[in-house]
Amino acid sequence: MSMQRTNVYADPEDLALIKEAARRRGVAEAEIIREGLHLAAMANRVWDDPLDWPSFGGSGEAVTRDEITETIAEGRRGA
Repeated sequence: MSMQRTNVYADPEDLALIKEAARRRGVAEAEIIREGLHLAAMANRVWDDPLDWPSFGGSGEAVTRDEITETIAEGRRGA
């Protein structure tokens, strides 16, 4: 993977936390920073396509425990 160098300003407290995390994990401080940058980039990403969430039909009424049990049993029977 090709990388590009950049400069950022950081709070000394954050840098101390990064230094400690890198020491504990046995990795370079840069690795911790790269992971943080990736997490920040993904958390702020705007997706072009909407997510394809499943939808469920129904009346919106609450179901009973017995109805759930019966529906699961029907699924296991292949009904």
